[in-house]
Amino acid sequence: MRKIIFFFLFLIPLISWSQEQQLAYDYFRKGEYEKSASIYEKLYVENKFNAHYLSKLIDCYQQLEDFTKAKETIDKHLKEFPKQVQFYVEIGYNYELQHLQEQADSFYEKALKTLDVNTHYGYSVGKAFQDNHLLDYALQAYKKTMEENPKANYNIQVASIYGEKGEINNMFDTYLSMVDADEKYTKTIMRYIGKYITDDSRNEYNVIFKKSVLKRLQSNQKNSWNELMSWLFMQQKDYNKAFIQEKALHKRSLESLEGIIKLGEISFDNKDYETTEKCFDYVLENTVDVVEIMDAKLYKLYVNIETSIDLDLVNSQFQSLFNEYGKTTNTIDIQIAYADFLTFKNNQPDQAIAVLKEALKLRSTDFQKGAIKIKLGEVLVFNNRFNEALIYFSQVQATLKNHILAQKARFKVAQTSYYKGDFDWAETQLKVLKGSTSQLIANDALDLSLIINDNIVQDSLKIALKTYAQADLLAYQHKNQQAVDSLNIILTQHKGHSIEDEALFKQAQVFEEMKLYNMAASNYLKIININAEDILVDDAYYKLGEISFQLDNIEKAKEYYQKIIFDFPSSIHLVEARKKFRKLRGDLIN
Repeated sequence: MRKIIFFFLFLIPLISWSQEQQLAYDYFRKGEYEKSASIYEKLYVENKFNAHYLSKLIDCYQQLEDFTKAKETIDKHLKEFPKQVQFYVEIGYNYELQHLQEQADSFYEKALKTLDVNTHYGYSVGKAFQDNHLLDYALQAYKKTMEENPKANYNIQVASIYGEKGEINNMFDTYLSMVDADEKYTKTIMRYIGKYITDDSRNEYNVIFKKSVLKRLQSNQKNSWNELMSWLFMQQKDYNKAFIQEKALHKRSLESLEGIIKLGEISFDNKDYETTEKCFDYVLENTVDVVEIMDAKLYKLYVNIETSIDLDLVNSQFQSLFNEYGKTTNTIDIQIAYADFLTFKNNQPDQAIAVLKEALKLRSTDFQKGAIKIKLGEVLVFNNRFNEALIYFSQVQATLKNHILAQKARFKVAQTSYYKGDFDWAETQLKVLKGSTSQLIANDALDLSLIINDNIVQDSLKIALKTYAQADLLAYQHKNQQAVDSLNIILTQHKGHSIEDEALFKQAQVFEEMKLYNMAASNYLKIININAEDILVDDAYYKLGEISFQLDNIEKAKEYYQKIIFDFPSSIHLVEARKKFRKLRGDLIN
């Protein structure tokens, strides 16, 4: 009991300090500097070792233009704590705010001279300069420290300052010098450089970085330079060029194929099937690992599913894999892929259900069973067996709480409830998923939530929304003509309803699936004509560009892609539209 009482007695002042600190910060943010200063004065007196309180107190005095009090406070602190030499910078900055540059420079130099005595002051002095946007002095502090003490490493801070100054060449050069000295920094600098690199290969910073890495690669065949080039090309979605770098890396080391495998998966997700094939062909040529061989063959099969019109050939390829490796726990991914193929490509859901139920009998892990049950639920939804599907999805949620598979299962519960017309329960599930650790699931949850919420206000009986959900289900089940007919009901009986644009867009997608491209284009144009500010307009323009290209109307395709480039700079289609426009224009893309 005494320990509990002591703990609470100890905790109370900590809570009080935290509340006072927050209050002081809130006053400072609102510009109420006198109130903020009065609290920071108290916090500083009670805890003088906390330099943050003193720094904020000085900021308050300076905002109040009480420079004398700021100087006196710093002087007094330095007498008590002479090793906190970073406050010489604060005195200098206090003079600079009064336009007394000569006095300011003298204290800046005094702060730099302390590094001659002790290089351990390097970080605190450099940061004090940096915090006050005295970037040239900050560079001097960090560089001087590293010259005096070879063990000190402030290159990240130096590179960051070059970035703030807009000296991008120097920034990249500093980061690359870190890698040159020690390759373990390769992944670290990717995080920092990633703030400047975009998915546009012609972006100024992309070009500078590429030239900087190539210059080093030409003079020194180091693995990290290939790794960085591959990383750059992947950011730009130039997967074939990334493959060339990954292949060079592997040939030099003949170690892990992980980079090639990862690239193959990413290129597949981005529909670059040619590069996917190259990656997994290379894997098959260079591995004896059974798991890698099976994965490579499966991805090649995925490509065939997406690109082949000969479904019997794809089916026979699946059977060849099963004949070679069997239907065991080692081939569960192949069995799931086969069930997906049977359902969504071959319209044989009953056979797919049988395959998955047999797979569930295997002595597999909870995660493998979770993946099987999610696919089984999807197939059951395809077969209109909603309640059975919901049972399987719920089982995954209960067994794998907080895992990504559980989040996916929750989305499937929401989606199935939406198909059934139970929008309230669907929305309950979607609210949780908007904060999903998977960005893809979070985005899907947000999109579905918007469809429900945006179209419920005008329609208290939810008639239009129910019709749309049924059409959405029919499209999911590849019952395309029935989906088109259902959407026509909305477009005739609910004209002017907020769901009209979604109905037009969904119907256009179904028309494309049916290869009725002119009808799809007509729908996309209607969306643009209804409301040029609609959230779907940039999607409509991009789709029009794709259809025009499909129909060999190159000039129209260029016109639509160009519309996105100039009128929709924040569109998710911007990069692809720009690439395709330049290609159609005949630009040489490096």
